[in-house]
Amino acid sequence: MRLYTLSKRQFVLVFICFFAAFGVSVLIGVTGPSIDVTNSTQHAVTDSNYSFVLESPSLTKFSRSLWLTAIINSTEYKNDKIQRKLRVDVTVRARKGDASWERLEYLNILSHERDLMCSKKDGCQPILVVHIGVLEFAHYQFTVELKGLETSQANSITFCFRSYNPVFSNMEIWFRFIFLVLTFIVTCMFAHALRKFSIRDWSVEQKWLSVLLPLLLLYNNPVFPLIFLVNSWVPVIVDTIFQTTFLSALLLFWLCAYHGIRQSDRKWMKFYLPKVIIVGAMWIIGITMTCWQQYRGLYDPTFNYKVDSGNFVALISIFFVFGALYLLYLLFLVIRAFTELRSLPYMNLRLQFMTILMLCVVIVSTVITILRYGVSVIKEDFVSELSTYYKNSAEFLAFYSLLNLYLYTMAFVYSPSKNAYKDSYFKDNPTFAMLNESEDDMGSEDEENQRTSLTSSRYQDSDNE
Repeated sequence: MRLYTLSKRQFVLVFICFFAAFGVSVLIGVTGPSIDVTNSTQHAVTDSNYSFVLESPSLTKFSRSLWLTAIINSTEYKNDKIQRKLRVDVTVRARKGDASWERLEYLNILSHERDLMCSKKDGCQPILVVHIGVLEFAHYQFTVELKGLETSQANSITFCFRSYNPVFSNMEIWFRFIFLVLTFIVTCMFAHALRKFSIRDWSVEQKWLSVLLPLLLLYNNPVFPLIFLVNSWVPVIVDTIFQTTFLSALLLFWLCAYHGIRQSDRKWMKFYLPKVIIVGAMWIIGITMTCWQQYRGLYDPTFNYKVDSGNFVALISIFFVFGALYLLYLLFLVIRAFTELRSLPYMNLRLQFMTILMLCVVIVSTVITILRYGVSVIKEDFVSELSTYYKNSAEFLAFYSLLNLYLYTMAFVYSPSKNAYKDSYFKDNPTFAMLNESEDDMGSEDEENQRTSLTSSRYQDSDNE
């Protein structure tokens, strides 16, 4: 691996290039367009008016999704905090080609309960009224009726239409395409560098990179433009499956790398099965939640987890349980790896590089998640917000460039060096013999050394007798 031949200066230069490229991506995102477009209208509340007719702004394919939220405005509160149930009835119509409004056939009057929570300090929290995940028409009309709202506590209601910014959608398409091309080039170069070596001679990092790089191609999603070309929820589901699969494979890689670097005997039942169960459970939960939300939202745009809170909370709880098990297991493997291999110079170098790079990804991802959702992850519109993915262009480019640059850096460091194929040189020189040995060879040599020592000790005992 090139990692063994890097000097300290080159080692530092690798990280400088990584953070420089990441910083440039973040700066481009900071100067980029906003991720969404918001249009607000305010309506007065009277004793006889609890029904409102709202028309959405003009939408295009690049608008992708539409959210309608309601904010109750009030200047008088009887208590410090107000929390009550509201019945929200919604009727959805769409404008056809002849400019007439027609009620959508698959949608009846949609009725759900929403929690109204207000306080003197923060006012009333927004209520998610409608979320349309796939836009089939350019204009929508909503008839919203609120039941259970007291006029004495509500002066007016502000309705906000929110959709993706078409400029951001164009930027996302181009940057995904750029990362897709770069990933394809890196994958071909990495495969070309390893073509001279047998798979048996690959290290655990090289074997996993040969899996992660093709999955990164799917993460960048070569069929992403179909979201704007096809009026279907299938491309959205495919994109989510690609992203969830890559992230799950990355989590599985960390477990296998820290465990496999100190163990050459990797049987399926003992080595892979426990890891696949933990990561696979989180993958299944993530896919289930997204598909469930998309399917329900297709026939009920007012759907959120409050409709079926029991199942949602159960899935989130199970996800957190497996997430905690994953963190504990990973921490255990990291500690064991450093404890057992820190005295070996080359193994210690592999551990240090892999750990530093992994910590960079984990820390930045945690910061993005906290900035996105705050400390409280579960909230009323959490599932619907999952489909927006990011809050701004900087967040989008930070996360995408982080994962892509992470694998590009590993592909460069873990690719074979220029002189790696000169077997005669490495085998004749005991100083470099370890650089090109596979982990299986190292494990078999250890067993042979143990047998030799046992045999020699037996001969010595017989001579003494």
